[in-house]
Amino acid sequence: MADEFPLEVDANVRYASPRGDLPHPEDTDSVFSDDYNSELTSLRSSIVDYRYENGRRYHAYRAGSYWGPNDEKAQDHLDFGHHVYNLVLGGHLYLAPIPTDVQKVLDVGTGTGIWAMEFADLHPSSTVVGTDLSPIQPTWVPPNVQFEVDDCTDEWLYGDDAFDFVHVRGLYGCVSNWDVFYKQALRSLKPGGWIEQVEQSVVPKSDDGTTAGTVFEEWGKVSLEAGDAFGKSLRIVDESKDRMTKAGFVDVVERRFKLPIGGWASDPRMKQLGLYNRLLWEEGIEGWCMYLLTAILKWSREEVEVYLSRMRKGLRSPRIHPYHECTVVYGRKAPKETHTNQ
Repeated sequence: MADEFPLEVDANVRYASPRGDLPHPEDTDSVFSDDYNSELTSLRSSIVDYRYENGRRYHAYRAGSYWGPNDEKAQDHLDFGHHVYNLVLGGHLYLAPIPTDVQKVLDVGTGTGIWAMEFADLHPSSTVVGTDLSPIQPTWVPPNVQFEVDDCTDEWLYGDDAFDFVHVRGLYGCVSNWDVFYKQALRSLKPGGWIEQVEQSVVPKSDDGTTAGTVFEEWGKVSLEAGDAFGKSLRIVDESKDRMTKAGFVDVVERRFKLPIGGWASDPRMKQLGLYNRLLWEEGIEGWCMYLLTAILKWSREEVEVYLSRMRKGLRSPRIHPYHECTVVYGRKAPKETHTNQ
């Protein structure tokens, strides 16, 4: 793994420039018609009137297109997951060799916006756009950050050659056609610009065979089945490098990491990572599977609760030594060819 170094994040927060969500009708100019204001009210409702299922809150915009909840518990979990990713990457926010004075950055599936805000503070020369289906990002953010409600599976409207860096993290189970996704990312990058994607496997495994025949093995099989039935595969962790190359990215690099689940590793750093990761699993498994198992595979909520109880017991077993894999894949758009006179 990469060597650790301290994150030098500016702790000061400042009010952002206008965010990308829709204006409130009361804030619009009086020249707008009542029909216009009524349409804005309807659009706002489609975004913030959330759905509630099985005790969890889910996004309303493009309802059902994403499997995860967006309530406060889910937001805390996303922020904690950001910390785990930082441990995996040795404190780095990214591994791609982008310039320190990078200008335009797109964070796809920004979640709570924590990566985008930390990146913007570390790179004050940049303008960072974070997009997500849920408007769960804070209002007080660095002035060079803006958040927009958007579906990354729609046509990208940024235009050609718009960004220097596209960052993607944790979009497993979110995209039905990754080939189209990468083609749009390639088109939106400037020549020489970079894309980086960080994903994790949903299939726990072990080097000593202790996961064989356990609930961890079942978890992997059920998760992949649910993702396939959902029409948005959970296998992108193993596919992103080849798909990026197929889309036309060059200099594509994959780095693969093992994430222990639990404190069983002998190495102190891996033990610490494993303890954090086990907590991430314990707090996350309900949100990860409840929608997919009930809405897609048609399990009852009671069946899911029993399943989760077995999984929590497995997570606490000292006899099982599970881990899952995380990949960081980055590549760039080929620079334009330069011709010199002979």
